[in-house]
Amino acid sequence: MLYSEKVMDHFANPRNVGEIADADGVGEVGNSKCGDIMRMYLKVENDVITDVKFKTFGCGAAIATSSMATEMVKGKTISEALKLTNRAVMEALDGLPPVKVHCSVLAEQAIKAAVADYYTRRGIDPTPIVGKIPECEEGHCGV
Repeated sequence: MLYSEKVMDHFANPRNVGEIADADGVGEVGNSKCGDIMRMYLKVENDVITDVKFKTFGCGAAIATSSMATEMVKGKTISEALKLTNRAVMEALDGLPPVKVHCSVLAEQAIKAAVADYYTRRGIDPTPIVGKIPECEEGHCGV
């Protein structure tokens, strides 16, 4: 399995790792059956994601996609962050092996789950804004 230099860099030197204690939104996707679990933390001010951190339990591709996804949404508005796709994350990493595409899907879903939590904490139903976040099925996390 061949990984791009960008994937290797984000795996070896992941950006935005950690937790935000007073996060405005926290999203967790994946499950132990998949082997990959991602948790994203958002800090939001005036509809802009001012900080984002992640904790990922999973393979190198899962860590790299989490890292890249956080880089891509930091400083963006919530609506811009919701437009982030797994394809955009993969392209930013110069591609992923087909067997690892589910990792980029998880990264996209983790951002959406954190945004959904952000709205829920404010008493706003997130479903019309974020959509339904697919559950992780046995070995196929939303793919």
